[in-house]
Amino acid sequence: MERTLILLKPDCVQRRLIGRILTRFEDKGFNIVALRLMKITPELSKQHYAEHVSKPFYPNLEKFITGGPIVAAIVEGLEVIRVVREMLGATSGLKAQPGTIRGDFSSSRQMNLVHASDGPEAAAREIALYFKPEQIISSEPTLTPWLRASDES
Repeated sequence: MERTLILLKPDCVQRRLIGRILTRFEDKGFNIVALRLMKITPELSKQHYAEHVSKPFYPNLEKFITGGPIVAAIVEGLEVIRVVREMLGATSGLKAQPGTIRGDFSSSRQMNLVHASDGPEAAAREIALYFKPEQIISSEPTLTPWLRASDES
């Protein structure tokens, strides 16, 4: 089983899309194993976006991500990192295909609703920024045998 961090950004929260977007991950058969509503501080923003802090666009990114509440979630499932990123679509909602989250709900590069980890190392680092181990609750839903074969793990 693989885990990824998902952030429903301030634009997603303000537009009241939390439930609609989380439902897509659940409908896909992924498990939400941690969830919290919070505000990102400038310090946390700098940690999360460490590779971008020195770039000219960072001040606007920090202003955006700290501008309102977000929902942080850990989603678990087979190949979840790759599949979630495919479900999100291209970074710019203007370039994202219809049927993807950004393609259906976003018309902006920055106001693109959702962040998802881009690989296993990033997922581990980002999960540790937002959740303590005791805040992660893994459980096997009773419908799992109807979502994938017993030899898929």
